[in-house]
Amino acid sequence: MKRGFQCIGCGAYNAKGQGMCFQCKEHAGWEPLASRSAVSRGQAPRPLPITQVGTDGGEVRIRVGVSELDRVLGGGLVTGSLTLLGGDPGVGKSTLVLMVLARFAQRGLKVLYVTGEESARQVRLRAERLGIHEDTLFLLPENRLEAAIAAAEELDPTVLVIDSVQTLASEKADSVPGSVSQVRAVASAAMGLAKGKDIATFLVGHVTKTGGIAGPKVLEHLVDTVLYFEGDGRSTLRVLRATKNRFGATGELGFFEMVSSGLQEVPDASARLLKERVLGAPGTAVVAALEGSRPLLAEVQALVGRPSAGTPGRTALGIDRGRLGMLMAVLGKAGLPLDDRDVFVSAAGGLKITEPAADLGIAAALASSLLDRPLDPHTAVFGEVGLVGEIRAVGHPGPRLLEARRHGFRRVVAPATAVREAPEGLEVVGVRTLRDAIEALSGPKRPVAGAARDGYGTASAV
Repeated sequence: MKRGFQCIGCGAYNAKGQGMCFQCKEHAGWEPLASRSAVSRGQAPRPLPITQVGTDGGEVRIRVGVSELDRVLGGGLVTGSLTLLGGDPGVGKSTLVLMVLARFAQRGLKVLYVTGEESARQVRLRAERLGIHEDTLFLLPENRLEAAIAAAEELDPTVLVIDSVQTLASEKADSVPGSVSQVRAVASAAMGLAKGKDIATFLVGHVTKTGGIAGPKVLEHLVDTVLYFEGDGRSTLRVLRATKNRFGATGELGFFEMVSSGLQEVPDASARLLKERVLGAPGTAVVAALEGSRPLLAEVQALVGRPSAGTPGRTALGIDRGRLGMLMAVLGKAGLPLDDRDVFVSAAGGLKITEPAADLGIAAALASSLLDRPLDPHTAVFGEVGLVGEIRAVGHPGPRLLEARRHGFRRVVAPATAVREAPEGLEVVGVRTLRDAIEALSGPKRPVAGAARDGYGTASAV
């Protein structure tokens, strides 16, 4: 029998149950492990060879009918799955799930919306604005977990939404709604309902100031899929990102725009992100990124201030701050020192760019702002920058190049290996070092030194 304590936040084991959890680094508290008697030999489950495990009644997907959401989910909503949707207040989480329920209800499927934050009248008014009038969309304003579960079991809907996981409370847990124990109780009950009744379930959750979903970390471990609905507050653009998906790829993005009638899908995200781009301005570069399986053209903006005697500021929006510091150090070694200047870098449109292929675009934007020299507006870039200034290859250069050509770009500066996949009508300049890349972006078009020896360099399939 194993004795000790487990963290209330993440479930990590500790023999003494004191102090901060070593795994989640939180002071969520400890609870004793429930004593469990040994299973008698006659009741012990018998392991089976994997080839003898049945697959009948396996994964069944239902198309939502919202193409951007279907993409992020990996092809549709899996029956019996539990999905956690997080986002800042006012970003449009409730609007998104109501739109999803409406698409199912339009096909005659029963769906249930449990709301603990709004009254039935408030939800009805939002549905009127969105043009939702389906009789198979059922609404239940309820804060009691047991009552919500009982209603769902009786109705047996195809899809269930609980909005939000922080507002429902179980009678079995002696604490206020939103506490660690209550959130765990709601998530566990929703998981049991989803798997037991084969109901696709959405849990809507709030986001903390640090950008994580409020509640214990174990909440994200319980669910099958974790989605974040993001917006920067300055733009109407909204980004739906999958950070965990047991039924598909993580990192997939879906794009929406908040309009007066609700959320509208953005099928061509590259065109939307480049819509407000200012041509010929120093400090901007277009990156051919790849988020999940989706090629994406995004603008990176940089502003480098004048030298100052004080401590310079560093601001990074939409990119990793540590990555920015590394790129500034590499630029300094390449003859473009930035250590005494204020530096501001932003991914335009509220987008978060996480892949290393954006390194070359960030470095190019910084160099352009520092030198006050605009880049060619018809040139895109991508490539990972190493610590010694080398330009490293990135995955799937072909879709990136095709996306650049589709949006009218004539030239792409990329790692040397990408030259092999240059499509017809697009000039691809292969570079091996950051110095070569800056020269190719700011100087005349000419082959990179040493390229003839190994077949790489400037390639044009025009």
